[in-house]
Amino acid sequence: MPISETWLLPDGVADVLPEQAQVIESLRRRSLDFLAARGYQLVYTPFIEYIESLSSLSESNQDLDLVTFKLIDQISGRLMGVRADMTPQVARIDAHVRPIDGVARYCYAGTTLHTRPQGHTASRAPLQLGAELFGSERIEADIELVDVMLGLLAQIGFDQHLHLDLGHVGLFRSLVKHAQLTKTQEKHLSDLYQRKALPELGEYTADLAYGTDFYALGRYSSDIAALEAHLSQDVLADTAFAKALQDLKHTQTQIQQRWPSVFVGVDVVELRSYHYHTGLMFAVYAPNRANPLAQGGRYDGIGEHFGRARPATGFSCDLYALSNGQFEAVETVVAPAGQDTDLLDAIAQLRQAGRSVVQLLGQDDLDSLPHATHCLVNVQGVWQVQEKA
Repeated sequence: MPISETWLLPDGVADVLPEQAQVIESLRRRSLDFLAARGYQLVYTPFIEYIESLSSLSESNQDLDLVTFKLIDQISGRLMGVRADMTPQVARIDAHVRPIDGVARYCYAGTTLHTRPQGHTASRAPLQLGAELFGSERIEADIELVDVMLGLLAQIGFDQHLHLDLGHVGLFRSLVKHAQLTKTQEKHLSDLYQRKALPELGEYTADLAYGTDFYALGRYSSDIAALEAHLSQDVLADTAFAKALQDLKHTQTQIQQRWPSVFVGVDVVELRSYHYHTGLMFAVYAPNRANPLAQGGRYDGIGEHFGRARPATGFSCDLYALSNGQFEAVETVVAPAGQDTDLLDAIAQLRQAGRSVVQLLGQDDLDSLPHATHCLVNVQGVWQVQEKA
C-alpha cells in the first residue's frame, strides 16, 4: 500500500500545528520558570530505559505497568520500556544518580507514551510536566506541593472557580490493619468505596469487624466533622489513623487560608492508585472538565528499588490537556528581498525585539507567504510594519 494511503496517525496520537504549538510552548516555559523560582531544579530523563528501572513504580501500580510500551533492546537483548510516567525516572535520579542528603526538589517536562488513552479525550502521548520533592516525610512538604500546584495553575491562567479534592489513603489502610481484614475484604471494600455504593457498603460491613467505622468512612467521606462524630473511640485513638486524619485536616485548613478563592473539599475514600500512594492525595478540577487539571500525592519509599528508600511527594499534569485546544495566531512579518543596509537593520531590530520576520527570496511576492500577518514597507524612507492587506 502506498504511503499516501497510510499517513493517518494511530488513535490518540496527533500532530501539534504552529498555532497550538505556540500556546503549549508558552505554557511549558512559564511553568518551568515558575517552578525554578521556587527551587525546583530541572532534569531531563531518557525517553526509553530498561524495564527494571521503570518497574520501581509498576510493581506497586499495575495500571502504570499496563500502559507501558515494552520492546527488546537490539544491542543488549534486554527488555526496555518507553516511559509512561516520568516520576520513577526522577526517583532513580534522586536515589542513585544524584543521591544528595536532605531535601531535593526537581521538576521536568517531556513526552510520555501510553498503550491506551487514560481518559475519553486524553492523548496517548501526553506532554507531562511535574514537580517532585524527596527527603521529607512532614505534612508541610505535601502542603508545599499543593500550594505550588495551585500557584502554577494560577500563573498560566487557571485562577477562577477551582475545586481541590483532598484524600488520605492512610485512613483506610490504618482502619484495615486495625480491623485485621484479609486482602480479599480490603479489595472488596476499596471497590465499594470507589463506586460510592452505599447500600452495598452497608450490607457488606454489617458483619465486619469495625463495620460501623468502615460504613462511616464511606457515608461521611466528604464531611470530616460528621465522620469524626460517627467513628468509634477505639478507631479515633489508633495512632496511624489519628495522624492521617490530623494531616488531612491540617492540609485543608492551610490551603484554604492560602487560597481562599479555591473550594477545598475532602474525600477520604478516594482511593485511585491506592497501592501506589502512601499518604495525602490531591487533585484540582476546573468547571466543565471531567479530568483533573493536575494531581499528585505522597509515595514514600519509591527509591527502595534503587537501594535508597526516600519519602517523596509530587504532582504532574498534561500540558496538552491544559492548553484545552487553544489556538493563537502566529504573527509573522514579511520583508522584501534586498541587501540594503537600512532594510537589513530594520529586520535585525524587529527580530531583536522578538518579532518573527521572514525575508522574501529573490523575485517572490507576498503571495509566497500566505501565513504572514504583517509586512515591512518603506514609507518615505522609513521602514514600518503594517498589517498585511
